Amino acid sequence: MQRVTIKDIARMAGVSVTTVSRALNNAPEINGETRERIMELCRKEGYRTNLLARSLSSSRTHVIGVVLPDISGPIHAALALHIETYAAQLGYQVMLCNGQPGDGRIEGLFDFLIGQRVDGILLSSASNSAMDLLEQYQSAVPTVLLGAFARASSSRRINSVSIDNYVGGRMAAQYLYGLGHRKVVYLGVREGSRTHHLRHRGFREMAAELGMEVESIGNRESHSTTAAGYRMAQELFLKPFSQTAVFAASDLVALGAMQAADELGIAIPEQLSLLGFDDIDYAALPKIRLTTFSQRPDALARSGVRLLIELIESGDGTEFTQRLLTPALVERSTCRDISNR
Repeated sequence: MQRVTIKDIARMAGVSVTTVSRALNNAPEINGETRERIMELCRKEGYRTNLLARSLSSSRTHVIGVVLPDISGPIHAALALHIETYAAQLGYQVMLCNGQPGDGRIEGLFDFLIGQRVDGILLSSASNSAMDLLEQYQSAVPTVLLGAFARASSSRRINSVSIDNYVGGRMAAQYLYGLGHRKVVYLGVREGSRTHHLRHRGFREMAAELGMEVESIGNRESHSTTAAGYRMAQELFLKPFSQTAVFAASDLVALGAMQAADELGIAIPEQLSLLGFDDIDYAALPKIRLTTFSQRPDALARSGVRLLIELIESGDGTEFTQRLLTPALVERSTCRDISNR
C-alpha cells in the first residue's frame, strides 16, 4: 500500500500543505472547523506525521531517553509509567533503556541514545558514580538525574530531582522514637549505593540525637531484594536480640524480614515493629499492610520530566538545578506504639 503523504491530504482537503501542517501542529491560525476536517481526513486515510522529517527540519525529535537500573523492580516500573505519562502530556515520547553506572554498558547506552537524536536523557540511579557520568555527557545533551542527590552535593554541576533520603532516614528514626522504641535495627545498608548511605546516615544521626541504640546490618549483595532481606533477618532473629523495631532499607528487604519473622514465630507488630521505605504496590496488600515511607514516584517523575523539558526548550546549559522532594509516611499495620507498655 502506498504511503499517504501530507501533499495527498492537502489535495483531498482542497487546502495548501502549509494549512495541513498548521492543523497537525494545532496552530492558532487555523479555525476549528478546518482543523477538524483535516484531522478527520488524516484518520480516514491513515496519515501519520513523519517524525524523522520533522526532527531534521526543527532540530528536535520530541523524544527523551530514560535509563533505569532495572525495569522489573516495582519502584522503577512505577517510575517508568509516570515518566511516560507526563512526557506524553508535554508532547514527548520516551525511549526506555535498562542500565546502571558501573555495569560496563552505560556509556554505550548514552552513546546510542545520543545517536538516536533524543532531545534529553533522564537517568535514574543510586550509584555513587552517576554524577560523574552525567558531568561527562551533559555537554552533548540535556540530562537530569533521578537519584540520590543530597544538599551536600550542591556544588556538583548536574541537574537532579531526588527524594531527600537523608531527611527520610531522620523521619524514620523520629517516627519509631515517637512510638516508644529505643533499641532498633537498621536492616540492609548497602555499600556503593548513595541512596542507602544517605538514608542510613540520616537514621543514625537522628537516633543518636534522640538517645536510641541502633544496630546496623549490611547487605552484602548488589541489590536490595526480598531474598536478601530474608537472609539478613534470619541471621538477626536466630540469635538473641533485644530490639523492638526494624527499619528496613527498602520495602523488598522488609518483605523478606516479614517472611523470616513469620517462619520463626515472631509476631509483627505485637513482638516487633517493622518499617519499610519505598511504598511499593505489594506493601498495601491486605496480608502485608507495611508501614513505610513513599518515594512519591508520581511527583518524582513529574518534576524530573518538567525539569528536563525546561532544559531542552530553554537551551541554557549554564544553570544547574537540584530539587529535593520530602518522602511521605504511609502508616499501615506493621508498627506498634509501645510507649505505654
